[in-house]
Amino acid sequence: MNGPPCHRLEIAEPASAGTDTLHAMGALLQLSSPALPVGAYSYSQALESAIDKGIVSDAATAQTWIGESLSLVLGRYEAPVWCRLRAAWDLQDLAGFSAWNVEFIASRETRELRAETLQMGYSLRQLLLATDNREIPSGELCFPAAHACASALWGVSPALALYGYLYSWLENQVMAALKAVPLGQVSGQKLLIAVRPRIAGVVDAALAMRDDELSTQAPMLGLLSSQHETQYSRLFRS
Repeated sequence: MNGPPCHRLEIAEPASAGTDTLHAMGALLQLSSPALPVGAYSYSQALESAIDKGIVSDAATAQTWIGESLSLVLGRYEAPVWCRLRAAWDLQDLAGFSAWNVEFIASRETRELRAETLQMGYSLRQLLLATDNREIPSGELCFPAAHACASALWGVSPALALYGYLYSWLENQVMAALKAVPLGQVSGQKLLIAVRPRIAGVVDAALAMRDDELSTQAPMLGLLSSQHETQYSRLFRS
């Protein structure tokens, strides 16, 4: 008995992304992963203090706090400083790299914020020393400096690396809100979806920002970070 004619399915082969591109993507994912052993999960960057003071109390206020922190705090200073650190490293301008590293450390307004960036920078530098045979900057490194160096050594383009840096920050802020507000997992994913579109704009602005446009003015963040140092009950180190 003859059955119906058999038709062979033709499956189009996807266009190759290129080996170098895929390697860079893997490096970006590793550098942006919560598994990166730098201790980012243990910090809230004053979000816990904002929760304690009632400034952040639910998903809506958490979205406002995190979104404005991304645009008005990281976007005005940390992200453009990261760009300058990466540019200096790419040019092997070690004096410029060192100057921006020192500048960023000096800009940390509180003991906790300063300790955070130095601890994370130290941890990432130790990872690079253990996994990469190339020259690694010596001395104290802030986290943006260590991250900019790592992204260059691992072959990730500046724009993508900065996007990953900011997304990791966003993810850690959302995880802190999940634990401390607290919020549910679905609320956390909605928060990520709501704030994530801002990252591309912050990256574009940071790459184009002039030195005289940089600003560290965030008085509420400094006050809340200072208050967190003596907060009675804490889950996080900042």
